[in-house]
Amino acid sequence: MKYMKATEVLPEDLLERLQDYIQGEMLYIPKKETARSKWGTRSGNRQYYDERNKQITGAFQNGSKLEDLAEEYHLSIETIKKIVYNKK
Repeated sequence: MKYMKATEVLPEDLLERLQDYIQGEMLYIPKKETARSKWGTRSGNRQYYDERNKQITGAFQNGSKLEDLAEEYHLSIETIKKIVYNKK
């Protein structure tokens, strides 16, 4: 997170309005929702876990037992249940 002086980046009228609410403190301004990346999209983790979950679901539909899947993927049985029954 980059520190910026409000006097250098904000219009004077906006700065005065902000000072009605807060003075002499640090203020965090989050990115717009449209500018945010979803979890795992930049690192590729989302794609990895989606693919893994598809494999688990497919194996379950083909008759694999929850206990066997939990052991194979090093996950708890409850986590496997959430994946195969699509619970969040």
